[in-house]
Amino acid sequence: MKVFSSACTFDYSWDEVSTANWRKYCPWNDKVTHVVGVDTLSRTVDPSTGILRTERLITCNQSVPQWVLTLLGGTTTSHVYEVSYVDPVSKKVTMCSNNLTWSNVLNVRETVTYQPSSIDPSATTQFTQEAKITALCGGWQKIKNKVEEASVERFRENAKIGREGFETVLEMSRRVFGEQRDLEKQKL
Repeated sequence: MKVFSSACTFDYSWDEVSTANWRKYCPWNDKVTHVVGVDTLSRTVDPSTGILRTERLITCNQSVPQWVLTLLGGTTTSHVYEVSYVDPVSKKVTMCSNNLTWSNVLNVRETVTYQPSSIDPSATTQFTQEAKITALCGGWQKIKNKVEEASVERFRENAKIGREGFETVLEMSRRVFGEQRDLEKQKL
């Protein structure tokens, strides 16, 4: 197993980040064109804690080398199962996901959190990401290590692109909803 982890601080409040999180796969985010569908499977609120729990199925078109498809079969379409928890009291979003497609060959378990940063809790949000990547190649340790290392590197590249795309969503959300709030104030 190999582990990828990263962290950064967004210059947006937790309220802005936790709201924009639901828009990160929107059509105008040109960094996530590989995401072709997001289906909400269930959504519940725990009446005692106020925690919103959401299960989603994310469908993607992956750029998989043709030799991999020939060797392992399958298509470039893949599915990811995600469970998220939004805790409005502690102001923490936790998202846990794992791949469903090719999980018998490569298992990827990712955990992402958003919570107010210690730098400026009212205006900035701390983002943490960890992915545990396990290649299931039987007893071939050298091949297993190479597959895991390549997967971590690809995950690192995709994570960077994902953060850039989320920044775009955050900027757009601030602009759109800032203008909406300004219009509502003018009506008063």
